[in-house]
Amino acid sequence: MSKKLSNYMLTALILIAYLVGSINSAIILSKVLKLPDPRTQGSKNPGATNMLRIGGKKIAAFVLLIDVWKGLSPILLAYSYTSSSLELSIIALFAFLGHVYPVFYSFKGGKGVATFIGGLIGINPLVGLSFILIWLFVAKVLNISSLSALVATLLTPIVFYFIEMDIEATGVIALICLWIFFTHRSNIKRLVSGEEGQINS
Repeated sequence: MSKKLSNYMLTALILIAYLVGSINSAIILSKVLKLPDPRTQGSKNPGATNMLRIGGKKIAAFVLLIDVWKGLSPILLAYSYTSSSLELSIIALFAFLGHVYPVFYSFKGGKGVATFIGGLIGINPLVGLSFILIWLFVAKVLNISSLSALVATLLTPIVFYFIEMDIEATGVIALICLWIFFTHRSNIKRLVSGEEGQINS
């Protein structure tokens, strides 16, 4: 039987996850390295894909790793107190929400994919790995970051359920996935119109 959190501890971990998620590495690195603010350049999204255009591969990779860590670290902390997939998925949700609606940046953040991946890796590495492999496959074939993320996001609740076999936790993961589609609504419009840019463009 899995350990479960008290309401007080769950609330504390949710708050930590949200605050960690609210730290935006793209914005911070841009200031430190005197690069253009990613919120004013390219796609205007403070995430790894836009940083690839602004600062190059090394900086984009660093941003990606930090954003993944933002989703992973609260889960690793929570494992000291719980092994409940539902509680871990709720903590992952709030790390994701911190990235998308960061308290430190007027609640205007990124799209949350990398932070979501970190949360998935924390909950179950197989689910996180499946997301990454699907993303890489679609990106290799079509060279469109947003489409790769959307395809991987669409399939993740199915993968999660068959690995975790927890319908309530799957519901939380599905909610995050729906939110990712919402954060990508402008990308979806460009995909439909054939105007979405490629990864290296």
